[in-house]
Amino acid sequence: MFDLDRFQEIWVTITRNKFRSILTGFGVFWGIFMLVIMLGAGKGLQIGMMQGIDGFATNSCFFYDEVTSEPYKGFKKGRKWNIKNQDIAAIKKSVKELDAISPMIWGPRGTNNVAYDDKAGTFSVMGFYPDYLKIEQQRMKFGRFVNEVDVLNKRKVCVLGTDVYTELFKRGENPVGRYVRVNGIYYQVIGVSAGVSNITIGSRSTERVVIPFTTLQQICNYGDAVHMFGATAKKGHTAEEVEMRIKELLKIQHDIAPNDTKAVGSFNLQKEFQIFEYLFLGIGILIWVVGLGTLFAGVIGVSNIMLVTVKERTREIGVRRALGAKPSVIMTQVLSESLVLTAIAGVLGLCLGVGILGAVGAGIESMGSDGSTFFGDPVVPFDTAIISMVVLLICGLLAGAIPAQRALQIKAIDAIREE
Repeated sequence: MFDLDRFQEIWVTITRNKFRSILTGFGVFWGIFMLVIMLGAGKGLQIGMMQGIDGFATNSCFFYDEVTSEPYKGFKKGRKWNIKNQDIAAIKKSVKELDAISPMIWGPRGTNNVAYDDKAGTFSVMGFYPDYLKIEQQRMKFGRFVNEVDVLNKRKVCVLGTDVYTELFKRGENPVGRYVRVNGIYYQVIGVSAGVSNITIGSRSTERVVIPFTTLQQICNYGDAVHMFGATAKKGHTAEEVEMRIKELLKIQHDIAPNDTKAVGSFNLQKEFQIFEYLFLGIGILIWVVGLGTLFAGVIGVSNIMLVTVKERTREIGVRRALGAKPSVIMTQVLSESLVLTAIAGVLGLCLGVGILGAVGAGIESMGSDGSTFFGDPVVPFDTAIISMVVLLICGLLAGAIPAQRALQIKAIDAIREE
């Protein structure tokens, strides 16, 4: 049960020397304040960066052809080879760990290559399969993405990126069903989309025109060539497994030496995501080390001031011991004073830190976010705040432990004699 008289006694002791208590408490205040600010800033950085890559399959990898670096089966090194349509079919059939695959090709990009009425702009032109949606999510502003029927029938349809739409059409105008001219050929608009992620594969999703893969391949007279393709792993498998199996298959298909590490180019996004995870883990550990170091410096100040307080109250403690006060009572008194001083300073630092982070978060929200920033809302998770308070209270007890032990060593007769 809360003892008001006991709390008043502790409060009187703390305020006996206000200036000293304020200086001592400021160390704890600043320690917890800096810990909260750094934790919030670290979380904001993590949220901002994860928003930038959100929407892209974390278990995806991409492949492209390079020149060989090893001689094999009569072929010299430096041989150029190309990924073909039949390679995509073979991969679908043979790689059991595969979930989705989408070949990609690039169309010509000249000046003002995309036009509608009297407006024109310069944008990328790419050909995809519908499965590309499983690799990079799209926000459809109008209409739909390319589908299997578009690919099968080689339809002359296209999906515009949001920047392309803004350049060619009036704001709010529905472009679905209209015809735009891409590299001199007319395509019917079936949708307008923007990628959720900021990751760029070939070009930004907002700045490209997507055409069914087979349509663009035929119109550009690419034959059966594939410029690049992306793949994702099934649940329970890693992108590294898929990457290894696909490379093995491509080397067999194109008579490439098994030990040739350069002929099949690839990059694994799962590895990149893991690097981000390790980075944030390292940042988190660094923040806690620096923050707790600052907090402990403040706690040492509290411990020192409590030692001074015990020294000044030697006579008082001796009298109380002479009157029969138990050691536990003396220890509780010192620990309580240390805990209250630490708690008050710490709570003030925590509240100020959370308040500042809240103001910064409100400012970021008011400015709006399109995912192009690397800093998000700098929130401090509730469980982290609880952990901070628990650490603070433990530090308060530790700060009073040595002074309390010193108080117990005071002998009543020696304390009464002391002037």
